[in-house]
Amino acid sequence: MTATEIIKDIKAKKLKPIYLLHGDESFYIDLISDAIEENLLSEAERGFNQTILYGKDADAMTVLNAAKRYPMMSDYQLVMVKEAQDLKLDKAAEQFQAYCENPLKSTILVLCHKYGKFDKRKKVFKVIEKNGLVFESASIYDNKVPAWIEDFITSRGHHINHNASALLGEYLGNDLSKVANELEKLMLNVPKGQEIGTKEVQDNIGISKEYNVFELQNALTRKDVFKANQIVNYFEANQKANPMVLVMGNLAGYFTKILKYHYVKDKSQAAREIGVNPYFLKDYELAAKNYPLGKTFEVVSLLREYDLKSKGVDSTGNTEAGDLMKELVYKIIH
Repeated sequence: MTATEIIKDIKAKKLKPIYLLHGDESFYIDLISDAIEENLLSEAERGFNQTILYGKDADAMTVLNAAKRYPMMSDYQLVMVKEAQDLKLDKAAEQFQAYCENPLKSTILVLCHKYGKFDKRKKVFKVIEKNGLVFESASIYDNKVPAWIEDFITSRGHHINHNASALLGEYLGNDLSKVANELEKLMLNVPKGQEIGTKEVQDNIGISKEYNVFELQNALTRKDVFKANQIVNYFEANQKANPMVLVMGNLAGYFTKILKYHYVKDKSQAAREIGVNPYFLKDYELAAKNYPLGKTFEVVSLLREYDLKSKGVDSTGNTEAGDLMKELVYKIIH
């Protein structure tokens, strides 16, 4: 089942006694657990029938004791374990499995297991799968983010053009919780009926129109020394908004994709193969011309070297981040 289908069933009170929500992408785990929290109980019922636990602070027996209680003046009680990846089942694994084999129908037990998959080899996984509902929230591929952004924006009654969604996808990455938060802020500042374009994105998301990591990528792609140094000087003067670790991460991702582009045999499939929006493919084509395979390997190596130097490895520790970036840009271009 998709997250949308699960939420639809929750709102219709078609409930499962156990929900195991797990996976690398936390957005859908939060979306489903929030839907359960908002729709299962009325405000009056929550005081006696809602228990929120955290994996770090609870153990399996605490969860079981809560789950075995009966609701008070309500058809259901909710027991939700947030950060369930930190919940230790070892000492009470058999008791926990036994409960999952025969759960109380009046208890809705929700396990929010974030930032990784639940071990599917464990017997309790199969038991929950049989008697409850298991939802795996997988990470979305980078090249799918712009389409996800367009769907999200459309579902809220707004409209965004392809260039703007592609820019947001490149800038924000594939952490959907982060993306959704930025989109919510963006939609607050753009009236419904007005198309969201690159200008609205630049004005509201904090992307400087001329001095951002994407303009730096473009300058490096064109081997525009003057523009690249302008941007690096701006970064040096505004380090809080442009920390070196984030700039390095973006550049590493960019040049890794250029490296992949070199190895794509059928260039008509290049956008899919390297995981980018087709709108940006022309940039990778130009970059591959200006950075042959050997040079691209050299750049990726340089990025690793300077990432370590920025963290104090093989460095005197006296070199400022701005100076490191200037050195790096010089070596990339020349």
